Parts: sequence; C-alpha cells; structure tokens
Amino acid sequence: MIANKRGFLLAAPSSGSGKTTLTLALLRALAQRGLTVQPFKCGPDYLDTWLHSIAASWGGNNHTSINLDTWMASKKHAQELFSRYSAGADTSIVEGVMGLFDGAEKSEGSSAEIAKLLNLPVIMVVDASSMAYSAAPLLYGFRTFDPSLNLAGVIFNRVNTASHYRYLEMAARDAGVESLGYVPRSDSMTINERHLGLNISAEFDYDGMITSMAEHVEKTVDIKRLLELSRIEIPCCPDISFPPSEGSKVIAVARDEAFNFFYQENLDVLKEYGKIVFFSPMDDAMLPQADLLYLPGGYPELMAKKLSGNSAMRGHIAAYCRNGGFAYAECGGMIYLGNSVTLGDGSLYPMCGVLDLDTTMQDVKMTLGYRKVSLNGGYPGELRGHEFHYSQIKRRGELQNIAFITNSRNEETGSALYRQNNTVASYVHLYWGERRDFPKFLMKATP
Repeated sequence: MIANKRGFLLAAPSSGSGKTTLTLALLRALAQRGLTVQPFKCGPDYLDTWLHSIAASWGGNNHTSINLDTWMASKKHAQELFSRYSAGADTSIVEGVMGLFDGAEKSEGSSAEIAKLLNLPVIMVVDASSMAYSAAPLLYGFRTFDPSLNLAGVIFNRVNTASHYRYLEMAARDAGVESLGYVPRSDSMTINERHLGLNISAEFDYDGMITSMAEHVEKTVDIKRLLELSRIEIPCCPDISFPPSEGSKVIAVARDEAFNFFYQENLDVLKEYGKIVFFSPMDDAMLPQADLLYLPGGYPELMAKKLSGNSAMRGHIAAYCRNGGFAYAECGGMIYLGNSVTLGDGSLYPMCGVLDLDTTMQDVKMTLGYRKVSLNGGYPGELRGHEFHYSQIKRRGELQNIAFITNSRNEETGSALYRQNNTVASYVHLYWGERRDFPKFLMKATP
C-alpha cells in the first residue's frame, strides 16, 4: 500500500450545485501550497477535465485530469487508473458527476459507486442559496442512504452571509455531517458557458479566473481540516500487460479551439502505436504526413467560418481520405468531414466533403447518453462510449453503417458508425482505454 496520501471525491445532490468551480478552486489552492495535486473526473466529461488540468498546473507541476467511468470501462480499469495517476501526487481530487447516486442505471457508474470502489471519503457540495435548516434532512438522507459510503463532510455553496452559514452549520451538525465551511456568492465563482458546456476560447484568462476562485474559497473553507479528513491508502499500481503494437506509426491528431474533446487514456493508447503529431485544422495550411488521422469532437460550429475559410487544409484532408488514408472522426470531427454545416442563424459553411452528409444546428434538441457499439464485422466484442450534441444530420447520402448501437438500457438509438473507404466516423465518442487494439482496427484497410 502507498501511505501518506490524501484523496477525496466532491459530490453534490444534483448538477449545478458548484462541484466544478469548487474543484478548480481547491486544485489551485492546494497547488499553491506546494502540494502536487492529481485531478480526476467521474463520467465522460471532456471540458471539466480540461479545466482541471489548468487548475492543477502550478509551479512547474503538470497533471492531466483523468476520466474515471465504470460504465464505459471496468471497475478494475478505474482502480488501475486511479492508482497509477495518484502514485505521483500528494493529493487526489475526484470531481463527481451529476448527483451523488445518479448513474447510467440507478447508481451504476455513479459518483457513489466510484467513491466506494476507490475507498474515497466524500465531501458534499450543497447549493444553499435557497435553504437554511432544511439542509439537515437533506444531508441526513445522503449520509444514511448507503451506510457503506463515507460521507466525511460538507461545503455549502452560494451562501448569502455569515449568519446564513450559522444556520447551515447547525443543520449539518444535527445531520451528523461535519461542515468544512462555505463559499459566499461571488462573481469570481462563475464560469462563462456555451450552449454545450463551457467557454474554451483561447482569449479567456482561465488561469486568472481559477486563481481568483482559489483566493475566494480559502477565506471561508477549512482546507486544513479537509486534508485531515482525506487521508487514504492507495493500492500499488498493478502490472498491466498491453498487447504488442507496431510502434512506428505516425498519428495526426487535430487539436485547437474547434477540436479538443479527448480522453487522455485514448491518446496514451495511440502513443503505443507510434508518434502523435498535433495539428490545427483552423490555422495550419498542411496536413502532417501520417498513418492515421484522428479528428476528435469539439466546437466546429463555433469556428465554422475559420474552418471553412482554410480551404487548403480542407483540400489536404479530403485528398488524404479519398486516396485511402486511414481516418477516424467523432462528432465535431464527423461534422467537419461532411459536406456542410448550417448554423442556427441559417448561415451555411462548406466543410471537407469527405462524407456525403450535411449537418445543421437549426431546430435541434440535445442528444445525450451512454452508447454500446457492436461492429458488424472486423472487430470482436463491444465498444462503449458517450453521445452528446446539439446538431443533427439533415441529409445523409449512401453511407455504410458498420455498427449496431444502443443506449445503456439496450434500446436502439438511431446512432450510426459510418465507414467510407478507410474513413470511420460517428456522433459517438468512444472510449478505448481498455480496448487497446481498437486503433489497429482503424488502420485495417477495407476489402
């Protein structure tokens, strides 16, 4: 066992309670104290992990946030990831997802399941903006619902005044949950939002924003006591044997303001096959020479004018795919490979024209949920992933669907995994951290 480590999971009764802002503030506050902090995120989120990594980077430390998801991967895989990445840190902070017990099916894959799996104490974040002593039955219910869960403390968020907090503190005491302080209402604890997630513009000062959050939280949250409650033992990282790989491939990965939705473990798997070369479809004129092109999800619709305007890059990508180059595109990447995208205001922008489809942002509803993906041939077993978008395909040509896709309840979703020549694309963001042979499938030529 690894001793002298600290770790905890920040959870909440529901989404919107302030888990992300408090996680960012605590990551930065601890890093500024000279501690090495390792962030994690429960569930399939990309944007929170991106912000976590910024918050944890201080004084030369650079710790990428890691997704822990016991629905998209096995419990053993989540344990291995936590052990491996926590080994080099003084403190590990895991941000929960949705409400504490919210999972794909009941509490399956929930924050509570992950906290128990990793033997982590849970710190509740309660939005107290519209409550006082009513926090007592709320906390009592969460403390007693599952006796095997270690609910170690609570931090109250959006508290109006110090006198307001005194009522909340009494409520916590009567519920048998230790109160670790509160976060007063403040503009410094607000993150600008896009229609899908958070603002990721390079022009925004995230580092300054997070530092202001940390300064605000340190005034009223007992961080010393929080660390005292979060001593944990972490099992030594087991030896993991991965299948042999070619190791000499070059993988071109799009990464800029338009394309930035990654699972870190997916990238680590790609590194086993060779060298990753990052490039920008927005700003670069040339596509790197590569054996595999990976276009992840992101915000191509927000950068549509610039992406469309870079006709040189669109031409290079189209030629690469039409000439049999291996390519894999997810959600935003798939939109970019299509013929065009129509924005909410009706404006239309040409894209790469590799896939015979057009997408639109007009009159659409959110599509959200876990996905099970069974390929029709050429790849054994089931892949798992997540779908989250506000666009839809408004016209689809004769594209081949090579998979049967359902949700977590085994219901058909209408989603598809398209293949055209050696290009594979889908709205689904796949997690292949535990299916490390998947890139080999992507680099297998069609008959």
